[in-house]
Amino acid sequence: MKKVIYIAITLFTALFILAGCGPEAHPPGTAQPKVKVTDLAGREVEVTVPANKVVAIGPGALRLVCYVNGAGKVVGIENLEKQQPAGRPYILAYPELKGKPVIGQGGPDSTPDAEKLAGVQPDVIFAASLLDKSQADELQAKTGAPVVVLSYGKLATFDEDVYRSLELIGRIIGNEKRAGEVVTYLKNCQQDLNTRTKGIPADKKPSVYVGALGMKGTHGIESTQAQYPPFVAVNARNVVDATGKTGSVMIDKEKLLSWNPDIIFIDEGGLNIVVDDYKKNPRYYQSLGAFQKGNVYGQIPYNYYTTNIDTALADAYYAGKVIFPEQFKDIDPARKADEIYQFLLGKPLYEQMARDFGGFKKLDLTKVP
Repeated sequence: MKKVIYIAITLFTALFILAGCGPEAHPPGTAQPKVKVTDLAGREVEVTVPANKVVAIGPGALRLVCYVNGAGKVVGIENLEKQQPAGRPYILAYPELKGKPVIGQGGPDSTPDAEKLAGVQPDVIFAASLLDKSQADELQAKTGAPVVVLSYGKLATFDEDVYRSLELIGRIIGNEKRAGEVVTYLKNCQQDLNTRTKGIPADKKPSVYVGALGMKGTHGIESTQAQYPPFVAVNARNVVDATGKTGSVMIDKEKLLSWNPDIIFIDEGGLNIVVDDYKKNPRYYQSLGAFQKGNVYGQIPYNYYTTNIDTALADAYYAGKVIFPEQFKDIDPARKADEIYQFLLGKPLYEQMARDFGGFKKLDLTKVP
């Protein structure tokens, strides 16, 4: 009798599982679940999870999707993303994205094309640094697709808004584990960079400067940045921080002479402008101690459609190697760059970036073609 009861219970349990209450919670043909999420604009948005068809608009949105292994779910990209892939490692890593339908022009000052976005029928539209609450609501109403606003925050490279954006993308596309791994990796890099140099007294640090930084176009040596993220990451003594400003700064070239930093980095995106200026006015550059002593180095530009976090990280490790060689003696900058690209984008891309811009090296402006 007990055996008969046991068999009956076993059969009942099997039928219960087959009915849909076991591992197959969402059988084929049934609607996917929807969840409510809060985006970086503070909006509550209802989305289908996991989203299988996504688009990313605005500066940096597509990059973050790629970091979370979401490139395979992208069904359209902005026209800007198809142009000049140099400088944007995520496009180099996923060249197939350039074959996707165009969903709008793109760019920091462009208006989203609701008709083209709706045409690819996305499950979700990720939008970064582009829309405020009312604009996001309006685009959502026009396209019929949920719009989730992302953000790079104020710091971009190491910023809580970046971490929250990555985690939000991961949750929506079903790659939460990967998103967590990316956030952990970025935080570990930040801690490593800081730990190597945090105990060095200010008077033991060489003074540094970075010039030719891109700022809505390319510029010469007078284009710089206070609180320059790669310098901040390694606790460097940036002479521009003495201005009390933050972000992009255009200085008077005579000011650089008065600062006379020990080490100068040149963003290779503007290197040609610096070289041309050097040819016109070599005496100016030869008056700088860094040029006299050969302490001038190339950095790979990382601001292409906002911050390429991978390249910014690689630049930070290279800056650390140059400024604090003892603390970074175990670091090979090219190998470290490839480790970063490999982890975030699945491919070692340093060689390609070096071909496009010059790579990590000392610069002799008299020998630059």
